[in-house]
Amino acid sequence: MLEWAQVNLASDRPFFWIEASKSKNRTAINVPLNREALAVLQRQLGKHPVRVFTYAGKPIANANTLAWRNALKRAGIDDFRWHDLRHTWASWHRMRGTPTHELQQLGGWKTSAMVERYAHLAPDHLASSATRLDSLFDGYDLATIAKA
Repeated sequence: MLEWAQVNLASDRPFFWIEASKSKNRTAINVPLNREALAVLQRQLGKHPVRVFTYAGKPIANANTLAWRNALKRAGIDDFRWHDLRHTWASWHRMRGTPTHELQQLGGWKTSAMVERYAHLAPDHLASSATRLDSLFDGYDLATIAKA
């Protein structure tokens, strides 16, 4: 569970980190905080001296509770795995145009091959890439233009 010692809210670029011993590939991961994540963490300030998230004033030690499982049932979610949240997060990034190399760094994947599984979710990035050379040909009559 996330502890305040892993969170840096003081800088102009707030972040938290996942310790190497707790990451899948045994490498520490720095995670920059977006506006929404920062707001969530700021609402937790002062609730507990060590842990970030609490319930009824006590640190949450286990999120996989009966209440959580009942919420999944009410939502109609079957076969939920916590790792699914990572896949959802990565998919949302790709659908919003985050480049593979940036997503790799954000998610802490060691190889781009691991991130490429999300590439199909952002085919539009290739269309914008293809237009980068358009200005090179401005003003030229190309050999393919039909002559009258």
